[in-house]
Amino acid sequence: MRRLDVPGASHLVLVDGVIHLDEAAAVFEAMLEGWARQQRSRLLAVTTVDSRLALIRRFRAFTDEDPWTWGPGDVEQFTSWLVGGGTPLAVSTIRGYQMTLRLFCDYLSDPAYGWQEDCVRRFGSAPIQICHEWNTVAHLADYEGKPERRPLTCDELETLFDFADSRVEAIVSSRRKGALAALRDAQMLKTAYAFGLRRQELCRLDLVDLRPNPHAKAWGRYGSLHVRYGKASRGGPPRRRTVLTVPEFDWVVDGMRQWVTEARALFNAGDHPALWVTERANRVSVRYFDKRFAQLRDEAGLPKELVPHCLRHSYVTHLVEFGYPERFVQEQVGHRYASTTAIYTSVSNDFKNRVLAQALARVYSAEKGEQS
Repeated sequence: MRRLDVPGASHLVLVDGVIHLDEAAAVFEAMLEGWARQQRSRLLAVTTVDSRLALIRRFRAFTDEDPWTWGPGDVEQFTSWLVGGGTPLAVSTIRGYQMTLRLFCDYLSDPAYGWQEDCVRRFGSAPIQICHEWNTVAHLADYEGKPERRPLTCDELETLFDFADSRVEAIVSSRRKGALAALRDAQMLKTAYAFGLRRQELCRLDLVDLRPNPHAKAWGRYGSLHVRYGKASRGGPPRRRTVLTVPEFDWVVDGMRQWVTEARALFNAGDHPALWVTERANRVSVRYFDKRFAQLRDEAGLPKELVPHCLRHSYVTHLVEFGYPERFVQEQVGHRYASTTAIYTSVSNDFKNRVLAQALARVYSAEKGEQS
């Protein structure tokens, strides 16, 4: 069979006629390099490629065998080891690991890349596909997140925001340092909720991402946010979208204006483009936001299962309650599919009770009218 010069082909990463001191190790490294070339030629992100290679190395270390001797039983043992480890892994994480193994085996067993032929010639056996329907996790549910994760109720949101604001006042009254940072943290919380942002999207906002909305001139430059670091499809670049300020959350505009025009300048950030800056004139990190949210949540006495992403769940839920069309909500939060938005939707009991009350009034008022 004629060898093809495709990215990742064995003859492009293994030079014929070279004698290796450890031939098996050299071939394994060449396989990884070839697979990396194949993925880079598809313009996959460096982080995606590196994480996949790391998983393959981890699997190789676990089995203590080379890819041309792997079998389906190795996948089962590896999965059992993952499940039985000290830190429980999410079902989606385990499936992601298995998918990576499947992709690597697909690459090795594809005749176009020549690895099967080379391995038979060198070691007497060829790599095969070891991941099948009967030994990997099936994707049966749309949502596999932790069931305790949920939107915040209106009372919980009010408690969280009031506590964050009172923290600013308490620091000012005690004449301690940190009032500006507390003000920034409170505004970050409110912005994450009022625009339905992910943590990365929130922390990567720049001043230039504040955009006016010609249909709401009263809000000035705070009529919309241009999100440039949205969640990417696997291996792809960050996705962009514009999130409009909605009337029900117009209270966020005054806070944003105060932060941008008054408070932010006191951090002496100079020409730094970030919207959220630290006392050292650096961009606020996702890790910092996670820690601050947890601290405020705990001090406010809210349930520990609430995490920053729950603010995004709350945003979707409340837009639905306000009566916004499904397509509008989907565009606001940057979901490719409506089914994804539906996963985030958890209509509150208050909303359902109002709908039920309206239905009861409609039905029973009609019956009374007929009787009279």
